[in-house]
Amino acid sequence: MGKTFGWSLFAAALILSIIGILLIYAATYYSSSPETQSLFLKQLIWLGIGLAVCIGVYFIPLKIHEAFSFVYYFVIIVVLLVLLATSGGGARRWFYLGEFNIQPSELAKFAVVLAISRYMAFRKMKPGDLLWVFVILLLISVPAALILFQPDLGSSLVFFAVFIAMLFWSGIPLARIILILSPIISLICAFHWFSWAVFFFLLLVLVFVSRLRIPQGSFFITVNLAVGMITPIMWNKLHDYQKMRIMTFLDPGQDPRGAGYQIIQSKIAVGAGGLFGQGFLQGTQTKLNFLPEQHTDFIFSVLAEQFGFVGCLIVMLLFVWILYRGLAIALKARNQFYSYAACGLTAVLVFQVVINIGMTVGLMPVTGLPLPFMSYGGSSMVFFWAAIGFLLAVNRDWQEY
Repeated sequence: MGKTFGWSLFAAALILSIIGILLIYAATYYSSSPETQSLFLKQLIWLGIGLAVCIGVYFIPLKIHEAFSFVYYFVIIVVLLVLLATSGGGARRWFYLGEFNIQPSELAKFAVVLAISRYMAFRKMKPGDLLWVFVILLLISVPAALILFQPDLGSSLVFFAVFIAMLFWSGIPLARIILILSPIISLICAFHWFSWAVFFFLLLVLVFVSRLRIPQGSFFITVNLAVGMITPIMWNKLHDYQKMRIMTFLDPGQDPRGAGYQIIQSKIAVGAGGLFGQGFLQGTQTKLNFLPEQHTDFIFSVLAEQFGFVGCLIVMLLFVWILYRGLAIALKARNQFYSYAACGLTAVLVFQVVINIGMTVGLMPVTGLPLPFMSYGGSSMVFFWAAIGFLLAVNRDWQEY
């Protein structure tokens, strides 16, 4: 482990992990349950396991990961199927192993990124042919659907974030990426006829400017037209409580004691921190446990309340540094598989950071995605340290073809 190890990347992830353990300790310090109070010790053990996995991934030759990428993918699909089969039709996201639980959806992120990277690195198709894009979408949709059945919407969305990031990294023009994402935009705009009409007009202009082949252009127009027609019908068929969940995301004040409670309490905690925070083990929201799941999904609110804007800024700068190093490593890698995989793993981290922090301050829906390295959760810790190990290995072997 010399100069090629990437010590700054390793150090940033380690500092975030240690801060996370301290925040978990603070979030559970006033709990009446001894088991809850000891969660920081479990997280410390998971950090040790994560570091071991990181070193293991680092020392395994990248060519082996490349050769076994589809094996990883099919193994994790089987694991997800077994989890679904043993759930008995109920909600289940973990395999229970004594005192510790394993969440396969976290490990699936690593396997899916490597499988997509392998496919993209070895695809032999014409640049204008979008068939390979649908192959990638299929590779992503299978595990995403299995995870959605658990149910775990947040983790399933991660795969589609990776899909978008890797399309961009492949060099597809931005106009094509917008076309590929247009059904999602159509879904959002379809809640009002005027917004959807404007969207559909712009879609027609984009199809014309992009000079797509007639079959491709017709496909995008037909799909978006179908989405625009179906969305209002599906909305009217939703139950009132389902509509309320969506409306609460837009305005948490509509249900302050129900679906909007977590977001409101989180925003109070963030605002109470001020510039320098109320101090370690201090803060009303944390001490009185007003905010549910504050040691997992809402760990950032604990940081904001106890260490204020300055503490949040330091943490965000550490995440920005990991983003910078991840993209720099992906950019300089000469092997396409290494480059795509480094980009995909970095995209997972960035997406979860944006969603989690956005959720904490009320800008994103409550999805249950943990904050990388910091939220309580062993499987998440192991995955992100595996990702760091892979990035460090690419940084070492970037000259390989």
